[in-house]
Order: sequence, then structure tokens, then C-alpha cells
Amino acid sequence: MEHRTDADQGTSDGPCPPWVLRDYALIADGERGALVDPRGRIVWLCAPRWHSDAMFSALIGGDGHFAVEPTDRWHVWGGAYEEGTLIRVSRWVASDCVVECRDALAMPATPDRLVLLRRMRVERGEARLRMRLDPRPGYGAHRMHRPRLEDGVWTAEAEGLFMRLVGAPAASWDLEHGVRGEFRLRQGEAHDLVLEVSAHRGTSRLDAGELWQATERAWRGAVPDCSALAAPRDARHAYAVLRGLTSAAGGMVAAATTSLPERANSGRTYDYRFAWLRDQCYAGLAIASHGPHELLDSAVGFTAERILTDGDKTRPAYTVTGDPVPEERALGLPGYPGGSDRIGNRAGSQFQLDAFGEALQLFAAAAHHDRLTSEAARAVTVAVGAVERNWTRPDAGLWELENRWWTHSRLSVVCGLRRIAAVLPGGDGRRCADLADAVLAETRRRCLHPDGHWRRAADDDGPEAALLVPMARGCPTTTDPSSTATRAFVEDRLTQDGYLYRFHHAGAPLGEAEGAFLLCGFAMALAAHRLGDQVGAFRWFERTRAACGPPGLFAEEYDVRQRQLRGNLPQAFVHALLLECAARLSGPSALPG
Repeated sequence: MEHRTDADQGTSDGPCPPWVLRDYALIADGERGALVDPRGRIVWLCAPRWHSDAMFSALIGGDGHFAVEPTDRWHVWGGAYEEGTLIRVSRWVASDCVVECRDALAMPATPDRLVLLRRMRVERGEARLRMRLDPRPGYGAHRMHRPRLEDGVWTAEAEGLFMRLVGAPAASWDLEHGVRGEFRLRQGEAHDLVLEVSAHRGTSRLDAGELWQATERAWRGAVPDCSALAAPRDARHAYAVLRGLTSAAGGMVAAATTSLPERANSGRTYDYRFAWLRDQCYAGLAIASHGPHELLDSAVGFTAERILTDGDKTRPAYTVTGDPVPEERALGLPGYPGGSDRIGNRAGSQFQLDAFGEALQLFAAAAHHDRLTSEAARAVTVAVGAVERNWTRPDAGLWELENRWWTHSRLSVVCGLRRIAAVLPGGDGRRCADLADAVLAETRRRCLHPDGHWRRAADDDGPEAALLVPMARGCPTTTDPSSTATRAFVEDRLTQDGYLYRFHHAGAPLGEAEGAFLLCGFAMALAAHRLGDQVGAFRWFERTRAACGPPGLFAEEYDVRQRQLRGNLPQAFVHALLLECAARLSGPSALPG
């Protein structure tokens, strides 16, 4: 679908007005990601890594962007990803021409150097295109210094970053606005721009053709065939998103952005440019449901290393390099409308019991595919010990709220212990099975409602959609009456218009306090499938996977009434659950055990 650009969307020499979140596309290479708006402006990019300062921060009201767009403002926009990649092709249709701009972050990637590729091509007619590159490191606080044009290559530097731009020898450098230029292309003609930003002064040749070929080759090897799965195209896109968000160091960021609002002006804005162990486990489990893959190995390796390093004090979140998440602070920027300018995240210091349960499930899945490394096997022992010592402690839970005796956390641990017990030999397996029985018995005593469904917490009788996650994984069993009762209770109390919400907020009806939670919709599909309700499973799957924008990216929440995305994007664990649904719904219903 193509869309007419609004007359008030600015020009290349002016600011970059925001678009609704559903309209942004992502390009990513595993070490960092950029958001592209429908006008062809890259408005968000951190360099050189995910948690580094942004050099393009127009998305949250800062300075810095990279624009390529037709000079004729009377056009409509569209675009698509090349299947199984995060190579994005923007398409603009004017009265007398059709123009495409192919964007990608070059792969294979390295942590200290990014290469951004932009190829403009006129499909019909003749077009003038305007380019402006305005790099502003430090979230817009700094300008590049010492700009120089030599042998057709622009160079500049600032704040420990070195920039090279190839493909704009006739452009000019304006100290206020950066590099500016125009290109006139006839039908069939193409023009390449190559931007390098590195922590070291670049010396290698920047050949656009070679870089494109290497990137295409890398994507062909990164995303497997999904033709046997439900929704094959969406499944491959989910793989591509997960690959794009996963660093070579193993860590997968929860999302590419910070401070995008879950609810306008509510203060619920967070920095998701970090690796949550739970999210990483969700991604690994989703991959394992399809088959062995390097993303499964990445998840196992990163998770095992964190548990071996920190033991009982394992954090919920880390940087992709395994370092602690920095404390929250404000940048002094306007923020995305309704959002804020917050970076860092307080969740890095919480205790979240369910992360150990998800890790044990991940390790068991790796063992099933003969991918359990010796380090991961040692991490199993550490994780089981941590559960033994801490399962009675109140924790912050999946939703990172106040410390309470959350039912979901205990059931996740039971599921993890049972899964790993099935693959451990002799006494180790019996130890895990006995511990699972003890945790379940006490959780049943505290958290099972007299009506037969699970309470949200030991002190809260309300419905909780998070309970669908362990149910989809095997706890409680399909023969346990609480499974059917809890699914029915959640569906009855937390569903509107075919979408699922997390829980009730005091004093606010569903849909007012927050959007539908897409992770929960996919978890409901998995739970229904496991309980043998195939029609219900596919209904939930199809309804939930419709809650994305034109680029096919999911945020954490979906505003059902306005049909808009809410929160940071793309949200990795939503894409992971979509992939798991696509894999499991194409096979038998019940999981083993």
C-alpha cells in the first residue's frame, strides 16, 4: 500500500517531524539498528553499538538525520523488505516518475564500525532526489569537525567517531546542516551512497557493489526456509528481525529504540536497547521449535555466560556485551510525542525469578538439538542451585512490577525444572524433578483459586495473561484442570475485540490504561494449540499477527481502537512468539511431557 505524504511533513532542509510508529521501518546488522521514516529519512541510529549514544536522534526530538527523498513533494510512499532480510526498499510514486531507495546496514558487521548503504534507482520517468546528511553524535549535542572532501570522499570526525561518505562528490558541507546535495536520475539509472562511521579512522575501500553483494550473501545464510510453517513470509521476517537485533557477542536487544510511549504522557517510556535474558530465552525457544540455528546457539551462549558469571545475582538485563545496564537518566530532549528522552533502565537491578526458569527451558531445548555446550551444562547446575535458594523470595516478575509472590514466576520455574530433568542423567534429573514438585505444591497451595484457576499472585485473585506462557510450555499439564480453567478465565476477563490485555489496571477499563499486549495474544494461541483447540489457536494467531504496521514490525502494545503501535519497536519477544506460533501451529498440538 502506498500513502500520500502530508503537506506538513517538512522539507529536507527543515526538521524531521514524527510519524506514527507503525510507519517506521528498521534496518539492522546485529550491532546496531536504524529507523527509516516513509520520506526516506533515517531518524534514529546509535553508533557504534546499540547502547552507544545516537548520532541520528530526530526520532526523539534531537538533531541528526540522513535524508534521501524526491524533490517533488507531490508523491505517495510505500515500500517493502526484500524477503528474509532487513534490506528495506522505499518506493515513491509521483505524477511522472517512480523512484526506489534500497537501504541496508552492511553485513557481516563488526562492533566498532557501521556501514550504511543507500541505493537510489528510478524505475520510471526522470527524478531529482535531495540528499542531506547531518550527523550529530551525543544525541545531537555535537557536530562533526574538520569536514574534508578528498578524492570524492567526504571525511569528518567528532567524539571518537570517524565518518566517511562516498557517492556525493558534488555535494557541499554546511556547518549548520551537514552535507547537502541533489541527484538527477533518468529511468533505469541508479546512484549509491555509502556512509561509514567507525571508532577508528577508516582506510579500507568502500565499494558499493561489493558491500551490497556481501550483505545479500550474509542475509541468504542467516534466514532459513520456512515454507512448511504457518505464515511462511511472516516467519522468515521474524527470523530476520531477530537476527538483526542479535549481536555477534550473543546478546539480543529487546528493541532498537528508547523512550517511545506505551501510553501518551503517562511516564511509561523505557530504554529497550539492552539484552533481557528472558527475551533472549523466548527467542531461543522459538528458534528451537523450528530447528537448530545459530540464533539458538547465540541465546544459549549469552544466557549461560551471564548465569555462570553472576549466579544467584544474575540480572534480568545486560548490555549486549554482558555489562550492567546503566542507570536511567534524561537527555534534555523533547522526546517522541507523548514519550520522553530517557536512557538506561532500572530493570537491570531487579530480581526476576522466572528468568531462571526460562533459561532452564532454553538449555533443555538446546540439549534436544544436541547444542548444549559444556558451559551451558555448567550453567544448568548454577541455575538450579539459584532456584533452590531463591524460589520462595518475592520477585519483580515478568512485568517488572513490585516484588510479590507472582504465580507466573513459579510456574515458569516448574516448567524449566521439568524440562531439564528430562535430559539430565540419574540423580541430577531426580533432584530437578523433586524440586519442581515442591515448587508446584507450594504454588498450588498459595496461588490456586478455589474455583480452579490460577491467581495472578498469592495475594491477588485477578486474571493474568502471563500465566499463558508457562501453560504453553507445559506447566500445568494438559490434563490438569487448572489449565483449561485458567485459559477460560483469562480469555473471559482480559479480551476485547479479539485482542488480549495483560491484567486489569485499578480504576481503568481495558484499553484505557494500556494497549493490547501482543506477546500475550501469541501466548494465547500457543496455549490453545497445546490444549487441542486448533481453531482457537489459529484465530488468536491470525488476529494478533495483524497488529503491525506496513513494514511488518511489531511493538510491545497495540492500541486496538486507533489501530496504532505503542512502545518501542521492533519488540523482539513479539517477533519470537510469532515465529514459535508459526512453527508449533504447523505440527502436533501437545508438547511432550
